[in-house]
Amino acid sequence: MACTSCSTGKDGQPKGCKNNGTCGTDGCNKLTVFDWLSNMSLPGGAEPFNFVEVRFKNGRKHFFKNTENLSLSIGDVVATEASPGHDIGIVSLTGELVRVQMKKKKEDPDSPEILKIYRKASQKDIDVWQEARDREEKIKQRSRQIAIRLKLSMKISDIEFQGDASKCTFYYTAEDRVDFRQLIKEFAREFNTRIEMKQIGLRQEAARLGGIGSCGRELCCSTWLTDFRSVSTSAARYQQLSLNPQKLAGQCGKLKCCLNYELDTYLEALKSFPKSDVKLKTKKGTAVCQKIDIFKGLLWYAYEGEWMNWHTLTPEQANKIIAKNKKDESVGSLEEYALDLQLEESDKKSFNNGIGEDSLTRFDKPKQHHKRRNNKNKKRKKRKGNTSKSKNA
Repeated sequence: MACTSCSTGKDGQPKGCKNNGTCGTDGCNKLTVFDWLSNMSLPGGAEPFNFVEVRFKNGRKHFFKNTENLSLSIGDVVATEASPGHDIGIVSLTGELVRVQMKKKKEDPDSPEILKIYRKASQKDIDVWQEARDREEKIKQRSRQIAIRLKLSMKISDIEFQGDASKCTFYYTAEDRVDFRQLIKEFAREFNTRIEMKQIGLRQEAARLGGIGSCGRELCCSTWLTDFRSVSTSAARYQQLSLNPQKLAGQCGKLKCCLNYELDTYLEALKSFPKSDVKLKTKKGTAVCQKIDIFKGLLWYAYEGEWMNWHTLTPEQANKIIAKNKKDESVGSLEEYALDLQLEESDKKSFNNGIGEDSLTRFDKPKQHHKRRNNKNKKRKKRKGNTSKSKNA
């Protein structure tokens, strides 16, 4: 037995087991779907939606029409229409959720471009598919050697055989346009199959190959993230992050997609903060913002020429000073507002337990090693004094 998203080997064991990072066949956790409508029956007289979602290698998914009215469920291996021949994939979603996904991805069910499902895959189809999949790693290594020999500035990141082994798709990344006409001729002569070259971006490459991010989890783009939104350095600035390319870049070399996850929350919190480039004018001097802490809701200002002395203010206090500056009203100094803030913090009562349960070392016994050593030393000195007196006598 194998899981629904992993193919089964000859001995009945899942081929993807004991692989680090991701499954060796299709990826047990690549864009998995939970069908929360599976236990619900359709209302009387309603026909089931006649489209299914089929997943191929490394999370590649397409919608197909079930023209033969086959009884399909998630995990079934099916033979789908391709050009030319047929392809083999695994059903990843059925029922009404397919309608929702097609609407989300703006796929028209009445479009003639949508291909159809031929049949459930036979054992012969699965054997041919597995043999082709087993050849992919060796062909990928050989194709990289040929590309290096031809001195092409490209990186072949992944290859994928069609289910009937009649076509092989090479996925590559390149910064500039690549003339791979000679490369295709050598590939066709070397591998004896139809060749298709497909250029992908760096984010798509990371999504296909997968990996472990700096957070210790699998990459979002290879497990659940499907829409790649642009990420700018301003997202890091709003979140008060250091602009270090090594820390902000993901496995793909681009800015991490997760920088956009909490950006809206930070933007909402920053609305109550004054702009950091606005200076505070006081009688003592002009103060410049040095640091902002969004979580604590505090700002630190320093006078020009006294950069080592920082004064803590709240956003409300800073906004009051800015409002007075706009009205040309005089403000004494920042120390007045900073002193008010210290008094407010001192008035806040912290939790104190009369029994002493807030102390972590309340059950520990105090060490008395020094007292024992002092007592022993005193006894030794007394003994030496007594023995010297007896000798003199």
